[in-house]
Amino acid sequence: MKKLLQLGMLVALAGAICWPGGRSTSQTSDPVLIGAGDIADGLNLNLSGAMATGALIDAYPGATVFADGDLPHNNGTDSDYAKGYAPAWGRFRGRTLPVIGNHEYYALNAAGIFNYFGTSLLGDPTKGYYSTNLGAWHIIVLNSNCSYVGGCDAGSPQEQWLANDLATHSLAQFPCTLALWHHPYYTSVASGQGVAPDTEMQPIWQDLYNSNSTNNTHVQLVVNGHAHNYERFAAQDASGNRDTNHGVVEIITGTGGASHMTIGSLAANSLAQNGTTFGVLKLTLHASSYDFQFIPIAGQSFTDSGTQACH
Repeated sequence: MKKLLQLGMLVALAGAICWPGGRSTSQTSDPVLIGAGDIADGLNLNLSGAMATGALIDAYPGATVFADGDLPHNNGTDSDYAKGYAPAWGRFRGRTLPVIGNHEYYALNAAGIFNYFGTSLLGDPTKGYYSTNLGAWHIIVLNSNCSYVGGCDAGSPQEQWLANDLATHSLAQFPCTLALWHHPYYTSVASGQGVAPDTEMQPIWQDLYNSNSTNNTHVQLVVNGHAHNYERFAAQDASGNRDTNHGVVEIITGTGGASHMTIGSLAANSLAQNGTTFGVLKLTLHASSYDFQFIPIAGQSFTDSGTQACH
């Protein structure tokens, strides 16, 4: 009887280990997307901030990484990538979604980022926009350097591509969509720092907003860089009006380690801001919601976090 009891306990233990759902960590892990923009100050070879944010990503070896433009300052050359970006974030190259920033175009029409990451994701070097999927989420990466891609206005090649991409991904298959690009449409960065709201992206934002009233995938979130600070906005339409039913949230994470920019007068619907902390944005992408968390580098304390349901 004792042997039978011991055998039963062993069978039960094996079942707990092997049965689907017995180990919740292997069954309930939703994709994690983590990253920032404006990463390495290769111009001055001051990589301390970029190395510190890279160390944060090391804690998430299974996560997909986003690099939201201006990966190495100053010119995005092959040398800048080798000396600035590679030592800090280069070990994540195989799991990174690269985004083209303005510094990438300072030399050779952004050839450096295409040479470094290849064209399997980035695609045509004359475009630099693409989409992919991550779990139940559709991910759209856009090129906000509008003058290099034929504009961002309605009817431009990129805008037409975006409209088609949204139309061909159904709400049933992908209930939630995230867009990444470099220049923010909304920002509270103080004047005199070379950053202003990028009004060229208004038609793009309008397409994202319009999709949320259709049976196509609904766009929940835009993540930008360029402004070297952190800022989170409430859901808005393309005219700056708060809209919790169909609006798109914007989070700026130009906090990858290059430098800081100060926050000025707050733009409408700005909910959280910080201009002194390097760090990364961690997004956990659930089937019908997402968790967001700004993680500061060691020795700094600012953070911002929450959960948002997909509409």
